[in-house]
Amino acid sequence: MDVGTAEPGAGEPRAVAVPKPPRLIVLHALAAGLDFDRYFRWRRTREGDPFFVRFPGFGSALFTGAAEGARELFRAPVDATAPPRPNPIEPLVGTTSLILTAGERHRRDRALLTPAFHGARIREYGAIIQDSVHQELAGDTGRAWRPGARIDARAATRAITLRVILTAVFGVDSPERRAEYTDAVGEFLATFSGPLMLVPVLRHGLFGHAPWDRFVAARARLDRLILADIASRRAGPPTTDILGMLLSTHYDDGTPITDDDLCDQLRTLLVAGHETTATTLVWALFQLHRAPDTLARLRGELRAAGPDATPVELAALPYLDAVCQETLRLHPPVPIVVRRLNAPFTLRGVALAAGDTMGIAVPLLHSDPQVWSEPRRFRPERFLERRYRPFEYAPYGGGHRRCVGAALADYELRIALATIVSRVRLRLAPRYANGRTPMSVPHNIATGPHRPIPFDVVSDLRHEGVW
Repeated sequence: MDVGTAEPGAGEPRAVAVPKPPRLIVLHALAAGLDFDRYFRWRRTREGDPFFVRFPGFGSALFTGAAEGARELFRAPVDATAPPRPNPIEPLVGTTSLILTAGERHRRDRALLTPAFHGARIREYGAIIQDSVHQELAGDTGRAWRPGARIDARAATRAITLRVILTAVFGVDSPERRAEYTDAVGEFLATFSGPLMLVPVLRHGLFGHAPWDRFVAARARLDRLILADIASRRAGPPTTDILGMLLSTHYDDGTPITDDDLCDQLRTLLVAGHETTATTLVWALFQLHRAPDTLARLRGELRAAGPDATPVELAALPYLDAVCQETLRLHPPVPIVVRRLNAPFTLRGVALAAGDTMGIAVPLLHSDPQVWSEPRRFRPERFLERRYRPFEYAPYGGGHRRCVGAALADYELRIALATIVSRVRLRLAPRYANGRTPMSVPHNIATGPHRPIPFDVVSDLRHEGVW
């Protein structure tokens, strides 16, 4: 068997058996696509850590789920790694998306985008987030959350987070324009199926009738909306939303971002900025309503903060923060972090060459028994008891490629969750209240419950005199 040479800490080099890629590629890809979490756990139990995963059309990647491996990957030299190409999400976000660029291009674009997500600017969005939740509770895009109503949590949270992104990024305040975007984004995401994401050979047209044709048409429709807003803003007065800020910002050499490149970045924000947070919000509601004591403790903290607590004050509440962090630990919306190597590198004792791919299986990292006690249990208190290091807890990736919008996602999750549990009393549908946790499957750029999770509205807490 091949061996690699590793130098663990200050110890002597040791020989490490190199894991072998699986042979039945299609079956493994199908298993991973059906349930990432269970697939990764099975591979680690069967083969140890690290292990290879192989997908049709994308080659093999060496995965680790150990904190030591995450530390090695996140600390790899900046110029030694890049996003893998071809990339499963490239059709969604575009070739110039910050998620996919590398090297000097990535540094320049990240420097351009980062100021839009600074803490002071993000705090300005608190009222937008609360208003979006209130509109959803009132039935703005679906059924009002009144006693007796059954709510599709996935549809509702997507509506909330998409409304936030459209307002914060584009400054969309017209119901007609919001409806245009909502319909276009929904079609765009619905047409990018799992097979198109995981099997590149399917990305070919057939006289306008193939799944790929439908996706390309939906993407063109969304891009027309985005480019029209870019053109309108360039011709008009400056605005304070994220699009307005990006249009007023220049690279270090004084040049502005082009319309096509800006379109890719904005499409990325639309997709990544609402789907991931919506999914996490669903999981948070799911876990809280299976843990009555935890929900009661959270409501007690929110009640103590008072009905006039500002979004900034809510976001600073320690138990609310712990609930959100624990949700992200158990249900990371993006379950893998992947890097393509530009130079030789050793991951957990396995020597890799330039052109190889390595990655982190985040569900495994977040359940490493060396770090987490009772890793399968929803126990937010763990985040009050100790602080976890970036290579132990990485729901937004890590290193120089950590998600640029992580602060906004965290803030939005906390404000939206606090607003919902302060306003309504919900009950999980019986099949979910005590049964197994639903499988998490790919949904475009994120993973989430494989089917909608319904809740019944029991009461309005304001009418109970609780708030």
